[in-house]
Amino acid sequence: MNNPLKTIPGTIISGFVLAIIIAIFLNPIKTFGWSLAVWLHVLAGITWIGLLYYFNFVQVPAVAEATEDSDGPGPAAISKYVAPRALWWFRWGALATWLTGAWALQYVGGFVTNFFATNGVTVIGVGAWLGTIMLINVWGLIWPNQKKLLGLVEATDEEKARAKVIAFTASRTNTLLSIPMLMCMIGLGHGLSF
Repeated sequence: MNNPLKTIPGTIISGFVLAIIIAIFLNPIKTFGWSLAVWLHVLAGITWIGLLYYFNFVQVPAVAEATEDSDGPGPAAISKYVAPRALWWFRWGALATWLTGAWALQYVGGFVTNFFATNGVTVIGVGAWLGTIMLINVWGLIWPNQKKLLGLVEATDEEKARAKVIAFTASRTNTLLSIPMLMCMIGLGHGLSF
C-alpha cells in the first residue's frame, strides 16, 4: 500500500477521511449538516486567507528583494513556478469559502436573512458581505491582473505596470478586510452579536 502522505491528493483525502470519522463519533447526527458546512467553510477560508497572507507578507516582499539583488537568482522562479500554483489555490479557495459560507448561513437564520439583513444587520451578515467584496476582488481584480503580470495573457509594459498597481491594491484591500471579516466569521460562535 502506498503512503498517502507522499502526494497532495492522498494527504488531503486522508485528512478528510480522518475528520469525517472524528465527526461521526463526536457529533450528533442532527447537527452534522451545520458542522459539515462550518468545517468546510473554515477549511476553505484557511486556504484562502493563508494564501492571501502569504502573498502579502512573504511573496511580494521576496519578489521585491529578488528584483533588487543583482547577484541573486531573481524573481523568475517565484513568478513561473510558485505564483501560478498559489493563485490557483487562492482563487478557488476564495470561491469555496464563499459557497460554503452561504451554505452555513442557512443554519443560522438563512442566507437571505443574513446576507440581505431582512431582519436587521447581523455580525455574520457583515462577515458575509466583507467576504463577498473580497471574492469580487479576487476574481474581478487580482486574478485578471496577475495573469498579465505572469505572462499568462499578453500585455504591454504599460498594461503590466497598471496591472501591478491594481492587483497590489486589491490584495492589500483584501488583507485589510480580512481582519474584520475573520472577527465577524468567528463572532457568532463566540458571543459577538449585533
